[in-house]
Amino acid sequence: MKSVGVCTLGCKVNTYESLFVMDLLKKNNYEIKDFEDICDVYIINTCTVTNQSDIKSRKMIRHAIKRNSSACVVAMGCFIEGHQEFVEDGVDIYLGNKDKSKIVELLDEYFSKKKTIRQISSEEKTIFEDMYITKFVGRTRAFVKIQDGCENFCSYCIIPFVRGKCRSKDFNTVIKESTALVSNGYKEIVLTGIHTGNYGVDIHSSFAELLQEVVKIKGLERLRISSIEVTELTEEVLDILKTSPIIVDHLHIPLQAGSNHVLKVMNRKYDLKYFKEKIEQIRKIRPHIAITTDIIVGHPGESEEDFEETIRTAHEIGFSKIHVFPYSLRNNTKAAQMEQIDGNIKKERARKLLEISRQLEKKYMTKFIGKDLSVLTENQKKDYTYGHTGNYLQIKIKGIYESDKMLNVKLTAMEYPYLLGEVND
Repeated sequence: MKSVGVCTLGCKVNTYESLFVMDLLKKNNYEIKDFEDICDVYIINTCTVTNQSDIKSRKMIRHAIKRNSSACVVAMGCFIEGHQEFVEDGVDIYLGNKDKSKIVELLDEYFSKKKTIRQISSEEKTIFEDMYITKFVGRTRAFVKIQDGCENFCSYCIIPFVRGKCRSKDFNTVIKESTALVSNGYKEIVLTGIHTGNYGVDIHSSFAELLQEVVKIKGLERLRISSIEVTELTEEVLDILKTSPIIVDHLHIPLQAGSNHVLKVMNRKYDLKYFKEKIEQIRKIRPHIAITTDIIVGHPGESEEDFEETIRTAHEIGFSKIHVFPYSLRNNTKAAQMEQIDGNIKKERARKLLEISRQLEKKYMTKFIGKDLSVLTENQKKDYTYGHTGNYLQIKIKGIYESDKMLNVKLTAMEYPYLLGEVND
């Protein structure tokens, strides 16, 4: 029996795909081990969303080669798709974003012939590569990948080039997979994709139609959307948010810039007025909802005035957390051809915005001190149990409680980044 260690970099879609690959290998008599162990096979599921992602992808590939020079090293995913010229002595299989589900056949071929395999398809990625998972070992929440690809072509983003066109998982397959996960004990499901809210555009369906059916699954206690564009929060989606308590009190809605000028340069599909009005509409439905976001600082064309406007916008909207990204040049994108902003300016803007994010996060957390919230337990350490609320607050509970349980917890104080809590008997 050959052993396999898997390293996953990047987004929730990559996490889902890695878990699928691990499950597939396990069913075909491979032993799944920790990536840091000595293994016969190492698989690095790479990311290329930023320069740092590229650096980390290369680092982990080299780390695997050094750990066991006789192992078969598989480098797959977005970094390989976006850098098809990449060669590293010691990598045995190069695999793009297509055919990850054929990993067993590719390994069989390699071990039979002991020749390097480079399988990076140049054909259009228009068909959803079907993947199906019914168990997530060691995880309290289950992901369901419902969609792949993006066609927004924001000026800074390489993802449409490495993930291809929008394509959706079969509607009934999503329901079947979600139902099986709930039957296997998962109380929370996270719907994820590269452009999640665009689900159904290619199969005569819609994200709202899918949500309407998923929330009906018997035994499902929480449904979370990994990320959704503000333009995809349609009236139909908001109606479900209004009527179904199964959808959690948390939405991650990327803003990317708090300046109309920069939004236009970025080729985003909305302006600040539209974004703010949509947030107001959501908060009328769910007054205490957590709204997290992504913001890029230092994008080409962002002046100091634009950045200050972004700060004002962040305060005005009152996000519960901001994921801050210094702009990272990606070759072949429109922004790569624009005049670039000095790296030190980007770092300073990122530092300022991260501090504002911490302030906003603490302000949001403080609202719930003294309240009772439902917490899904995840792990234990020393004398405490850790978990998350539906609105994605990190909770530290006094006492040891079993994982995967939904507890009613009184929140007593803040110990950033946690809220402290005690179980109500």
